[in-house]
Amino acid sequence: MSQTERDIHYMKMAMDMAAKAEEKGEVPVGAILVKNDEVISAGFNFCIGLHDPSAHAEMQCLRQAGKVIENYRLLDTTLYVTLEPCAMCAGAMVHSRVSRLVFGASDAKTGAAGTVIDLVRHSAFNHQLEVTQGVLELECAEQLSQFFRRRRKEKKALKQQQKLSASPE
Repeated sequence: MSQTERDIHYMKMAMDMAAKAEEKGEVPVGAILVKNDEVISAGFNFCIGLHDPSAHAEMQCLRQAGKVIENYRLLDTTLYVTLEPCAMCAGAMVHSRVSRLVFGASDAKTGAAGTVIDLVRHSAFNHQLEVTQGVLELECAEQLSQFFRRRRKEKKALKQQQKLSASPE
């Protein structure tokens, strides 16, 4: 299997994790950490459920991986994530020494792997990641877009319902 085929395969797994986040009412972002063609850990956004602003998919995945391999250094690993990491997650990847980052959709608001800022390849740090972006980009972006469209529609319906129940008969 070529590197491109592997990237697509693992990104599909990350998208499956994102779907699990969505099932729990979370923003659908998923992550998979791979070492030597073996999945070491997986994670999805769980900030709302855990009441934890740091419970992003990448952070969940990195925490689990550290426990699995019993080391805070995640050398020779590749992290697959459906959305470009934020600064918090990018910093954690640098500190944990992830070797490679593969992401799907870019994040124009908080992307820290090249879109807004590039923390994972910053020359001032003692570790930089290799980055591959845009793997299944349209599919990853659409997964997020559908979620937010549905949320907006649900909010609108709730406002309508509140308006109807508040009006006198």
